[in-house]
Amino acid sequence: MSRPQKSRRINNPPKMKGFRPFGMPSCIRESVSLKFEEYESIRLVNYEMLPQDEAAKQMNVSRPTFTRIYNSALKMIAKSFVEGKAIEIEGGNYHLEDDWYRCKKCYKLIQGMENHTKCKDCTAYGESELIKLN
Repeated sequence: MSRPQKSRRINNPPKMKGFRPFGMPSCIRESVSLKFEEYESIRLVNYEMLPQDEAAKQMNVSRPTFTRIYNSALKMIAKSFVEGKAIEIEGGNYHLEDDWYRCKKCYKLIQGMENHTKCKDCTAYGESELIKLN
């Protein structure tokens, strides 16, 4: 019997739900799925420029586990580029450090309910206009 998987810590959820390739017919809806923890591994190593051991600590996983997550993310991104598939960022085994919400109208990310009184980018108000992430 295998050991239960620890959930991975995500500090900043992605601002978007995914990407679509440019120059491909819009009728082709094939996509690859990138998990939230895979996105976070790419963000930490390639955007924040952290060494993998520090990135693993931030995600609360071991170094070998982080490497597997990171390599899986690179494989999905390469598959998307080579095969011209969209990338959908969804799912996975993760937990967010803070409460994050997304505006239903403009999709803006808001950290914590106390930071949302009126969305600047649209006319959405209050809790009914927000979707809680995880």
